[in-house]
Amino acid sequence: MIRELSSKNDSRPHLTAWLVHLYTASGALWAFLALTRIYYDRYPDAFFWLFVTVFVDATDGLLARAAAVKERLPWFNGSRLDDIVDYLTYVFVPAFFVWHAVLVPDRWAIPIAAGILLSSAYGFSREDAKTDDHFFTGFPSYWNVVAFYLYVARWPQAVNAGILLLLTALVFVPIRYVYPSRTPVLQAPTLVLGVLWGVLMIAMLWQAPEVSRLIFWLSLLFPAYYVALSLALQARRRGI
Repeated sequence: MIRELSSKNDSRPHLTAWLVHLYTASGALWAFLALTRIYYDRYPDAFFWLFVTVFVDATDGLLARAAAVKERLPWFNGSRLDDIVDYLTYVFVPAFFVWHAVLVPDRWAIPIAAGILLSSAYGFSREDAKTDDHFFTGFPSYWNVVAFYLYVARWPQAVNAGILLLLTALVFVPIRYVYPSRTPVLQAPTLVLGVLWGVLMIAMLWQAPEVSRLIFWLSLLFPAYYVALSLALQARRRGI
């Protein structure tokens, strides 16, 4: 299939490239649907659509490279389109959820949502937001994942606020985080663990809002691995 997409003999190369860009852009529609579900207090449905956006984001790069979109549509910036959609799905919708679901004390809701929105706008705008050797610089705005965990964990609002404020600050700290699908170091085990983590996340979504505590704590092993690997590679890079 990849050979067919990238073949120079493709009779409709531009159509193939446009379809890949449309696939990326569909994330904005799924984000909109998630927003409508949040508005009507249908939170599990909202996270279903956010999970769809994660799947799109995880696969559109592979399709883009297979279809050689940069060569076929050199004047269209697919990376910019991807950033716009990612900001909606990873930042804007989760920030709205944090406010709407009252995950933090009421007097802190707007300031914390503002912190999420503004810090991530800064993070997305850095020239080194995605490094040439495939790392993210600063906390990579996984607010959709964070919001889901806070939703199912049912921790006190003050604890949620502390976690969100810490992660907001980490956007500005130039620690390099693993880009799971592209960082070459331990890529195979990272992808395998990521798939297993995804299965656990789907199981929790199926059970939400009352989820198995065993599945919940098991699912946290992958984020712990992700952070540990990122910090280890950061330390090795600095020769610590």
